Amino acid sequence: MSSPTASAPSPTTVPANPRSRVITASLVGTTIEFYDFYVYATAAVLVFPILFFPTGNDTTALLASFGVFGAAMIARPLGAIVFGHFGDRFGRKATLVASLLTMGIATFLIGCLPTYDDIGWWAALLLLFLRLAQGFALGGEWSGAALVATENAPAGKRAWYGTFPQLGAPLGFIIANTVFLAINFLLPHPDGAGQRSADFLAWGWRVPFLFSAVMVIIGLWVRLRLVESETFVKAEQKGAIRKFPLGTVVRKHWWHLILGTFIMLATYVLFYLMTNFTLSYGTKAASLETASAAAQAAAEAAGQPFDAAAFAAQFYPGLGFGYTDFVIMQIIGVVFFGIFTLLSGPIADAIGRRKLLLWVTGLIIVFGLTFNLFLLPHADPKFTGALTQAFLIFGFVLMGSTFGPMGAVLPELFPTNVRYTGSAISYNLSSILGAALAPIVAVALWAGSGGNPWLVGVYLSAMGVLTFIALLLAPETKDVDYDADLGIGETASL
Repeated sequence: MSSPTASAPSPTTVPANPRSRVITASLVGTTIEFYDFYVYATAAVLVFPILFFPTGNDTTALLASFGVFGAAMIARPLGAIVFGHFGDRFGRKATLVASLLTMGIATFLIGCLPTYDDIGWWAALLLLFLRLAQGFALGGEWSGAALVATENAPAGKRAWYGTFPQLGAPLGFIIANTVFLAINFLLPHPDGAGQRSADFLAWGWRVPFLFSAVMVIIGLWVRLRLVESETFVKAEQKGAIRKFPLGTVVRKHWWHLILGTFIMLATYVLFYLMTNFTLSYGTKAASLETASAAAQAAAEAAGQPFDAAAFAAQFYPGLGFGYTDFVIMQIIGVVFFGIFTLLSGPIADAIGRRKLLLWVTGLIIVFGLTFNLFLLPHADPKFTGALTQAFLIFGFVLMGSTFGPMGAVLPELFPTNVRYTGSAISYNLSSILGAALAPIVAVALWAGSGGNPWLVGVYLSAMGVLTFIALLLAPETKDVDYDADLGIGETASL
């Protein structure tokens, strides 16, 4: 009996999922999910205010577009509850496949939607419905990917493995915006290569949404090859699985739900300010004369009247960059986002998650107070461009440094039998407080201050203070033992 046992491979020493498969599945899936999400984010600035919310007021149209963008964040906690329930009860693999399919189908259908000119306000309603489906899917995606990475990680490398699903955010951003740039360049541009052409507004914007179908097929192929993590299988074998994970989380782990929500808050606000708000602010005309002339020309081309006084009353300035130029600047910044996302993992494994995040959050608070140093236009356009590029690089460095460790921190706050539900709810509740409100609050503060961004920076600093307090109250999770922390009623160390 002893000889066959000795020669057979041990299931506890040979990982069921090879390292390459774990990294690829967690990275590819979130890259696709975030690609879909960012395609919408870009269209929310460039396309949807014109094609789906033609209110006659630029500010109102942009706020309406961002309102639908933020509506997805409301759906995310519901997705977290549903996908978390099935992920904690039946395993991580099936929920990851389902979330990817839901996100991909919703994104593809957005690319097929009729616009306001075709069916009136029904177009906006259909867009809202599909946007809610996107949010519902993303509510289950992130936590599942983070658990696949961290539950299969070698000892002492959990934060590093947890950065791979996080890396999907910068990669998705780069791919989505590169596709938009390529389409914009390939289409005819009577007013210059940096402008949105009539063809781009007519059909070009649909291509990135339709292209997501190809990426979803690739992601499904990778994820269907996964098997369940040994950590989840052990919880199953020991009877730690709960019939109603949400009830267990709310009753037994409510404090960690609150901490996780606020630990993630500054990260969300920073990210959506660095992407959505800066794209709006950076590409808005810097002077009333320039904006008025462009608006008048557009109105005349469309055969519509132009009220110069009404336009001037609702105008507030930005930096005046062309769309193409500014997106390239953002992509340069996002490269630093990706680099520091990966670097943050080994650092968090070495010194601890809490210590690293306290330092980074402190820097985010300071960064929020520097908006007027970087984001005000100057007489020399090159100087304005240099300051803006520096702002984007600094902001995305901080983004990578705070976002990277979250792939380990939030799952580590909860035991195995409710880890999917707990981490998903914290992550996605924070999306309401941060991501859903940040673009709307930022535009309102920007307009309310007459085009000055300083209040937007103060808003970021205030959210950073809340995160800093949550980190002070939170435990260090670096040495949490997943095998021992299976859940309520299970105390054995396997």
